[in-house]
Amino acid sequence: MGSFSIWHWLIVLIIVLLVFGTKKLRGLGSDLGGAVKGFKDGIKDATAEDQAADSTAQPTPPPPQVKEGQTIEGEVREKTRS
Repeated sequence: MGSFSIWHWLIVLIIVLLVFGTKKLRGLGSDLGGAVKGFKDGIKDATAEDQAADSTAQPTPPPPQVKEGQTIEGEVREKTRS
């Protein structure tokens, strides 16, 4: 009951080929490859957009100095991506 030998894997492969056929398996493989390629391209594009946004962003000015006992008014907003 340990690991499978090469003969076990060959029998499984033959059964899979008989059940699904080579055409269907080839189509499944090309669909899966296209999905992986699309995912990689999407990650590459998103990284390039982030780098372009970082290089065009204006530096934020330093916050004003607060004196002791001074009350600061303002509102908190979520950071949004553009």
